[in-house]
Order: sequence, then C-alpha cells, then structure tokens
Amino acid sequence: MARDEVRVEILLVEDNEADVNIIRKTFEESKIANNVNVVNHGEDALDFMRRRGRYAGAPRPDLVLLDIGLPGISGLDVLGEVKGDPDLRRIPIIMLTTSKTEEDLFDSYDLHANSYITKPFHLNALFEVVREIEQFWFGTVKLPPR
Repeated sequence: MARDEVRVEILLVEDNEADVNIIRKTFEESKIANNVNVVNHGEDALDFMRRRGRYAGAPRPDLVLLDIGLPGISGLDVLGEVKGDPDLRRIPIIMLTTSKTEEDLFDSYDLHANSYITKPFHLNALFEVVREIEQFWFGTVKLPPR
C-alpha cells in the first residue's frame, strides 16, 4: 500500500459465518486497500458505528453491509437508527440479505438504505456480487469523507 493511499473501512454486519468468510476473502483479493470489520449482532453494529464500549477505538466505516435477519436488534432497526442519527446518516448502507420479501425491500428503502441486494445462494454468485459492490462503491461512487 502506498503511503498516501487511504484504506477503505468496511463494516460487515452478518451472523452467518460462511457468508462472513466469503465476503472477507473477496475483499482480501481486492485491488483496493480495505479493512473489513465484522460484527454479528445489531447492538454491536450500533456500538461500532457510535464508537461505544469495546468499540470506542473503532474506525468510522466508509460503507456498511447490513443483513436484515440478525439476532437481537434487526438489521432494519439498525438501519433506522443510523439513518436517523445526524452524525451517522451519511454512511452508505447496503442491505445484503437473503430476504426476498417486498416488505423488507420497501422497509429498507423507506428507512433510506442506499441499496438492497439479495444474497445469492451459490458461492460463485456471491463472490461476483461482492466484486460488483466493490467496483461500484469504491470505483465509481464518491463517498463522503469520514
């Protein structure tokens, strides 16, 4: 990594360990310098983004990949709290979920998700989705500064 190259901070909020491993591996193979931080519960996601408790020293994420079906606080509740917080609302949040229901889709966009992606069940397809996320959000889009 070049001295002036900035590492992209990604927060992955996912309770499925297999999906965590696939997503992390895909980002590790990236040409973009990145750091994937992982939490498995909605409460931890909020603490991470608000830098509370054991996450007091956490980096501010440039992008959040958020599952809907989490233990405890749901991904939709996390999304609502983050987008309602003036200090956090500019952080782009991608709903990355197995849910295909229109209700979850509509609720996500009503709560100001930046995008909604249904996770494919096949390994290669999930790799491709993560590569497309990387290309779009870190190659095409201009993200707000931390």
